[in-house]
Amino acid sequence: MPLHTLRSRGRALRLSTSFAVAALPLLLGIPLMYWQAATLLQNRAEKSAADASAQFERMLDDAARAADVVLPLAGLPCDDVVQTLRSQVAVSPFSRSINLVTDGLIYCTSLMGAYEKSEDTGSYISGQLRLMAGNVVTPDRAVLVYRQAKANHGVLVGIDGQHLINLLQINGQEVRLQIGVGNNWIRPDGHVIDNPERDATGYALQASSSRYPFKITAGYPPGATLQYMREHYQPQWLLFLILGALAGAGSYRLSLRATSPGTALKRAMEADEFIPHYQPVVEAETGQWHGVETLMRWQHPSEGLVPPNQFIPLAERLGLIVPMTRALMRHIREDFAGRTEQLPMGFHIGVNITAAHCRNLQLIDECRDFLAAFAPGQITLILELTERQMIAPTEITEQLFAELRQMGVRIAIDDFGTGHSSLAYLREFRVDVLKIDRSFISMIDSHSLSRHLLDNILDLSTRLQLDLVAEGVENSEQVEYLRQRGVRFLQGFHFARPMPAAPLFDTLRTPPTV
Repeated sequence: MPLHTLRSRGRALRLSTSFAVAALPLLLGIPLMYWQAATLLQNRAEKSAADASAQFERMLDDAARAADVVLPLAGLPCDDVVQTLRSQVAVSPFSRSINLVTDGLIYCTSLMGAYEKSEDTGSYISGQLRLMAGNVVTPDRAVLVYRQAKANHGVLVGIDGQHLINLLQINGQEVRLQIGVGNNWIRPDGHVIDNPERDATGYALQASSSRYPFKITAGYPPGATLQYMREHYQPQWLLFLILGALAGAGSYRLSLRATSPGTALKRAMEADEFIPHYQPVVEAETGQWHGVETLMRWQHPSEGLVPPNQFIPLAERLGLIVPMTRALMRHIREDFAGRTEQLPMGFHIGVNITAAHCRNLQLIDECRDFLAAFAPGQITLILELTERQMIAPTEITEQLFAELRQMGVRIAIDDFGTGHSSLAYLREFRVDVLKIDRSFISMIDSHSLSRHLLDNILDLSTRLQLDLVAEGVENSEQVEYLRQRGVRFLQGFHFARPMPAAPLFDTLRTPPTV
């Protein structure tokens, strides 16, 4: 195949391309590492907040248990119950004090015994929790108060702020945590503020307890992700650098080798090297030229004329066949537009199409533009369905073939009898012409099975009222056999080989000998 070695156009281009390839692993790896680090930090923040919330709920559960024990004592004289309060404080791991309330008055406390102070019920969030920067006993030390009430009696359980500080520091060694009750928030250093700090913005999240009215925030300072990558991802950085170096070196070596076949095809398209050759189709009875089949050839600048079987399959795999066919139809239009006076009315021009042409309706506009270059009825366009790729019946294909038929475009099945999709096409699509593959024609004189198959194809076309074109006709015996069996059109080397436009029109001036 003439897709020969083409050197890169300059050392600078090769080097710049190689450096770009070398940088690619880093360009791809950095976002990957960043995403991995960000996900890890996010998960750590969520886990730290969840663990701190669970531990805080256990503290409050302990306070609730102590309150359940002493609440029935509310309203009794303080001297009778103070020892019980102190006993509960002693057995509770988190409670600092327990206080009894009756009729809105704190009248007994485990710390000082008889006491008298009004209860500020409005300061408790949901009537249950209150976070203070300090109280009378410890004015510079945070305290959390758990409240439980029934009728006009209540219990207040004080939890030392140091327990909250320990909880935040243990669970927040890598993540900054804060606990909020209402508008008050306690930090890991023990300070109580009226709003959560805003410096911990990285992956900030806030979790609320479903059992108690408190919230926990977790987050990292800005730049935590990059800092984590610098500290923990040194092996990954080294790996991506090595991969980049290897990729750059490999790219440079490849740039010195042959360009890919796909690149060669794209270059040939840009250079307009794909040209049409035409093989005439003859009417069997009259011997008159009826039309032509258009065959694509590659006019390579150094390798000469390249036959289609050496590049068409590759063009189909690379998705280039549609623009190549579009350019081919433009060439055909230019070849025939100024010479229609030499052609009989309704002269047929066949163009091969594949499954790629049937995935949208663009082919309709291309055929309309093609026919617009000729007087109405002067040219009949035939689209020949090739079978290298199966054309699946869809709403698109149904609309496509319907609109093409309305424009007067005819549909043919090329190389009928050799592809797995021939009969499927007859079943799924309304076609006008069958082109019998040359393999059947070549064995007319020597292979009885092929003659039987051919006769069956002829019978099938007669029943379906389809026109027949026999391809690959090479001698007069084949011509006679086909004509006797009603084959209307013949095509093959017996009449003419594929040729460019100029010799084609010279040939058309002289009717062939049938």
